Amino acid sequence: MLRGVLRGIKDLIYPDYCLSCGNKIISRAGQAPLCPACRCRIEENTPPLCVSCGRQLTGQAPGKNLCRSCLKRNFSFDRAFSPCKYEGVVKKLIHEFKYSGKDYLGKFLGKILRDFTCAHPLPVGYIDLVIPVPLHKDRLREREFNQAHILSESVAGVFGRKTSSGILMRKKPTRTQTELGFAQRQKNIKGSFAADGSGILKGSDVLLVDDVLTTGATASEAAKTLKEAGAKKVYVLTLSS
Repeated sequence: MLRGVLRGIKDLIYPDYCLSCGNKIISRAGQAPLCPACRCRIEENTPPLCVSCGRQLTGQAPGKNLCRSCLKRNFSFDRAFSPCKYEGVVKKLIHEFKYSGKDYLGKFLGKILRDFTCAHPLPVGYIDLVIPVPLHKDRLREREFNQAHILSESVAGVFGRKTSSGILMRKKPTRTQTELGFAQRQKNIKGSFAADGSGILKGSDVLLVDDVLTTGATASEAAKTLKEAGAKKVYVLTLSS
């Protein structure tokens, strides 16, 4: 609450600036603080896409439908989708969203995700549960919000569902994954999730929501936990990859 009050005071005193390039802008309610030029520089994942991680395929031989990274890896999730590339403007916005307390960016970023799911109906069939990747309680206390939960709130309605928090839990703290390679990420995240054992997951198709898919280690470990608790299919939807 205090953070929000201080941000409100700051907005009254200082002019708004584009979060990407720093140029002064006229801010409007419900819009991210981006200048028109930077809005146009948001890079999308466009077909052809990897049928595993959802990234745009580049430099692949004709007929190939897996990126080079996914050819070497086995994931527990069934398929992942992301509207944006994790670079440039979007990378900057996500960093500000998660690490600089700018939770208001969730509305703009969530709209990107919602518009993507509406414009490109995902080939996932029927979705029973929309579940955000959880934060450990210590990280949640530090950050004061879970970015994945905010994003999942934006897309759950597209599938006629509400966000199902509490079904997947982060039971132990882990190092940040940012500077780790794939093998290190797998080791770091292994055994860090727990799932509801009441049977609610039995035979379900789950949409797992997060902000970024990088190596896929976190999403894969979360999907593994959900499937061990009875989920039939686990699809992953992230803002960027």
